[in-house]
Amino acid sequence: MLKGIKNKFKRKAAVKFLNDNKNKRIACSRVEKGIAKVGCIVDLDNVPDGTIFNEFIKEFSLQPNALKIIGYKAEHDKNSPYSTPVFSEEDLGWGAKIENSYALEFLDNEYDMLISYYTEENLLLQLMTMQSKARLKVGFGEIDENLNDLILNIPNKDFSIFKNELRKYLSVLNEI
Repeated sequence: MLKGIKNKFKRKAAVKFLNDNKNKRIACSRVEKGIAKVGCIVDLDNVPDGTIFNEFIKEFSLQPNALKIIGYKAEHDKNSPYSTPVFSEEDLGWGAKIENSYALEFLDNEYDMLISYYTEENLLLQLMTMQSKARLKVGFGEIDENLNDLILNIPNKDFSIFKNELRKYLSVLNEI
């Protein structure tokens, strides 16, 4: 019971933090145009294979280590091997901090483009998007528009459509 009350307070504080800060940008020193480093935050509960994002390496001519992917699972089984580093609900700490070594490593990096590949409101995914340091943040229209710079109103079930639309918009913005 005490754990439930503690988690409720953590969530309430995190929601307040998100609402108070979603209009603020986290500073990013990457100012050059062009896509050389990409971060992907993926809801693995709705996208079963996080490895499809490796297609961005070829699509944007990235170095293999220039793509970082982190996945979210509501129920994270610590004993199951995942092909993508994972964080979950239990990783929410005090002060809207995510207490997961994979998530902290992801947040320590700076990206030219951050892709938030989720369409359902989710506190932890939104906190990760907000706290990531990226020059250009890309997401879906179902999520709070204040979190992303480029919003694609397409279904997230078809990755090839997403990839083609993203390429089109990045060309228009002279990023590729």
